[in-house]
Amino acid sequence: MSEPEIPVPEGGTASGGSGPWGSGGIPRESGVSPWASTAPVARSPIAPAPPVVVKAGWEVSGRRASAAGAGALTLTDCTPLAKVQLRAPVNGQVAASLGVPFGRAARDPDGTLVVGSGPGEWLLLAAPGRAGSLDPMLEKAAAQAPGESVTWVDLTHGRALIRLCGSSASSVLAKVCGIDLSDDITPDGAAFRTSVAALATDVIRDDADGTRSYLLHCERSSGQYLFDALLTAGAEFGIEIDGFETPGI
Repeated sequence: MSEPEIPVPEGGTASGGSGPWGSGGIPRESGVSPWASTAPVARSPIAPAPPVVVKAGWEVSGRRASAAGAGALTLTDCTPLAKVQLRAPVNGQVAASLGVPFGRAARDPDGTLVVGSGPGEWLLLAAPGRAGSLDPMLEKAAAQAPGESVTWVDLTHGRALIRLCGSSASSVLAKVCGIDLSDDITPDGAAFRTSVAALATDVIRDDADGTRSYLLHCERSSGQYLFDALLTAGAEFGIEIDGFETPGI
């Protein structure tokens, strides 16, 4: 179920900012914030397209794409998703328990998307705020393999994540990426690291209800650049921004 959209107050931002809103979103004249329970605690490096709303503690775009039906080409900032990087021996017990090899992606029983992003390296993607809830599972896996070096780190606020979805998604991506995106080479569930618009990017094909869809994961500082590059590449295909909806994965 999606969360209700909470608009950011006019005349400033919900957290800091100028105008009548002081630090923490508190009106300068009253010193009491009516937004105390809704002020965003996090922001993506990608500027949200208006209207701006708060979901799961993140300031996101509340825009809805006008195109209707399956196959509509959309671009969504999915940076609020929890992102945990796990490293373990490629042929060890932890790797076997994950069951996802390098170059592939699959969901576990809890709905977390497990991505084999490199040899002995996995990226775990979950709903916003769930990074900490992955710890018990990872601790259990590490405990069952005492002889292995197993580490994980929460990358949620250090990376950007974008979803490109639609029947023309591969055509858009082909304009900025040299990888063969055909079903034979990169089918649903494929994961690879490559150059997208001259930027090192993790690409995960994660089709949604039969519609071609890609997740693109990069360094936080490059998020806005990548988002803009994809918008430009998709202009001739009628691409639209579609705001983030929870759970988002």
